[in-house]
Amino acid sequence: MLKTKLFSLALAAVSSVGSFAFAADKDIVDTAVGAGKFKTLAAALGAAGLVETMKGTGPFTVFAPTDEAFAKLPASAVADLLKPENKAKLTAILTHHVVKGKVMAADVVKVKGAVALDGQRIDVVVAGGSVSVDGAKVAATDIACTNGVIHIIDTVMMPATDNIPTVATKAGSFKTLVAAVKAAGLAETLSGTGPFTVFAPNDEAFAKLGTTVADLLKPENKAKLASILTYHVVAGRVYSEDAVAAKAAKTVNGASVKITVTDKGAFVNDAKILATDIDASNGVIHVIDSVILPPAK
Repeated sequence: MLKTKLFSLALAAVSSVGSFAFAADKDIVDTAVGAGKFKTLAAALGAAGLVETMKGTGPFTVFAPTDEAFAKLPASAVADLLKPENKAKLTAILTHHVVKGKVMAADVVKVKGAVALDGQRIDVVVAGGSVSVDGAKVAATDIACTNGVIHIIDTVMMPATDNIPTVATKAGSFKTLVAAVKAAGLAETLSGTGPFTVFAPNDEAFAKLGTTVADLLKPENKAKLASILTYHVVAGRVYSEDAVAAKAAKTVNGASVKITVTDKGAFVNDAKILATDIDASNGVIHVIDSVILPPAK
């Protein structure tokens, strides 16, 4: 109840920002163009070839960055994104601002996030009387269009561009996992299109195995290592809420893992989940505190 009241106050605050008077008689593109505050967004949609899509039936929910939001980016960066050779990158950014369906502001309180058209998650946070999505502050909400709804944001949201091995490497706490992935010959696979969901044991998790790790990294144990690592990988992007709801997931190894929630936390088999929903360009990572071993075949 308290969360709902706080959210209502936040909505009242953001809805009062600016003077946005729109009639719900135009599609998303025409509404944005008519507002006069989304010239860069309109140009970007054109450069990415998304105008026809966003004028389609939908419905879509668009978190629309204003011209001021785009102005926060270096001018050269915006100019580069609008070049034909960067169409794919621009498309990835723009589709990260769009969610399927008509999601009104009042529905946000029911979710921690929403999956955008690019497949990655947009995190939603309600705090201090304001609403933010992937760190961008929501300035106005529920602008109705014939094919969806627009929520105005003050910052351009950037999707993850690093693949799973790169995210793990940059984190600095998965050195053993990265070494194991290379030793098992899985680096190329996990760098591919995917998408994959990885339950990633941190260095402390591997340390629990002691000398077993050194043996697993030997060339003669490559098949065994690959079997263990693929038991930590699920095909597709499975975010935390979906994993908990499913209660189980079939891994790339072929065997399934159990997902449970107790008063001590969330677990995959007996490994505690320490962090969830870390996006990569080709999937999502959940951090776990133990290496999980597949059942004997």
